[in-house]
Amino acid sequence: MISAPLSRRGFLAGIGGIGAAGLLGACATGSDSGSSAASSTLTLQSSLSDPDPKAALTKVVEGYTKTKTTLNTIAIETFRAQLPTYLNSGNPPDVLTWYAGSVARDYASKGFLLDVSDMWTGNGACANFSPALKELSTANGKQIFVPTNYYWWGVFYRKSMFQQWGVQVPTTWDEFITVCKTIKSKGAAPITMGTGSTAWVASGWFDYLNLRINGAEFHRDLLAGKHPFDGPEVKAVMDHYKQLLEFIDPKGRSYSWQDAVTPLASKKAGMYLIGAFITSAVPADVVDDLDFFQVPIIDPSVPVAEEAPTDGYFASAKSKNPAGAKDLLSYLASAPAQQQFIQLAKSSNLPTSTQVDTSTFSPLVQKGIKMLGEAKGLTQFFNRDSSDELQTTADTALTKFLDKPGDVNAILTEWQASAKKVLGS
Repeated sequence: MISAPLSRRGFLAGIGGIGAAGLLGACATGSDSGSSAASSTLTLQSSLSDPDPKAALTKVVEGYTKTKTTLNTIAIETFRAQLPTYLNSGNPPDVLTWYAGSVARDYASKGFLLDVSDMWTGNGACANFSPALKELSTANGKQIFVPTNYYWWGVFYRKSMFQQWGVQVPTTWDEFITVCKTIKSKGAAPITMGTGSTAWVASGWFDYLNLRINGAEFHRDLLAGKHPFDGPEVKAVMDHYKQLLEFIDPKGRSYSWQDAVTPLASKKAGMYLIGAFITSAVPADVVDDLDFFQVPIIDPSVPVAEEAPTDGYFASAKSKNPAGAKDLLSYLASAPAQQQFIQLAKSSNLPTSTQVDTSTFSPLVQKGIKMLGEAKGLTQFFNRDSSDELQTTADTALTKFLDKPGDVNAILTEWQASAKKVLGS
């Protein structure tokens, strides 16, 4: 759910901020010349209105000298509301910042996005990106998105406490439940989770359990309305979710996601499934003790997918200078541009380019890069793989479930009814 740049504090130790690939910037041709010549002006429409990312993208764009590029920065909520209009106008921006996933695929299905498949082959700027990123950037067999940064989710814990409790990092579901039981026997809450003012955190476990049981394709299809929320597959997910409830700190129902970090930091809770942005809320003296592990495997036959909210760019299919738009996209996707952007934006997202030098990154970050690089598939997070409106139905259903797990069947029936209204199916 978090889409702002991640704080670098204690995260990318000793690398001077070169922690991640460039957050979405965007370019677009707003030129009224109608020319497709290389000298025509390009317009890059950006939603990066926070001071540091805005300044960073401005500096990166200044370094692109091949074609004069105008950078327009719009407040993100206005940008979100106007995005369909931008793409469908007679004179659209050439390149725009946004997210990978369902929204990009939806715009591609309407013919709004430029086919950038050639950037993903041969010597193309995205040719060295992972297969999972390529899949994430694909719609109807064509690549329509250029990812420039992402971050990972994982089960975060304190290394010293695992050692004190005598537990090992689990790799299977049964091992995970055993770890939970051991931590509980030591008088600590095995799992912390802040679902008070940030109810969306409950979707983290839902997403991952669905990925581990039913797979990434089913998960995406579920969020697209192709499967019901009250079907047997989702009931299997909730059966596993129910196994966790005795281990989740009940105080978390009044916590925000940030508040839920405190029990972990103060050794009163063992584990927290959350995004890498947790590092912005962890006390500085705890950062070096922080580690994470991959959500354990439930069904070994299901290809391993990971949650990796991904930002980047797409170009308008109506760009008057498609070649210029692709050239700008190639520049923005390059390792130097990614590195410069992240350094200036003070972000701790991960680079999508494998050509970024990560040798000085902290062990935590290198571990995140490795996990995402080995994933067979990537998903975004519930709202990014669907919509903010569908996320609201998940928030309602999952918090009701946390409070009254015995009502799970009725809750799923209500969830499906609410989802149908949102999805119009």
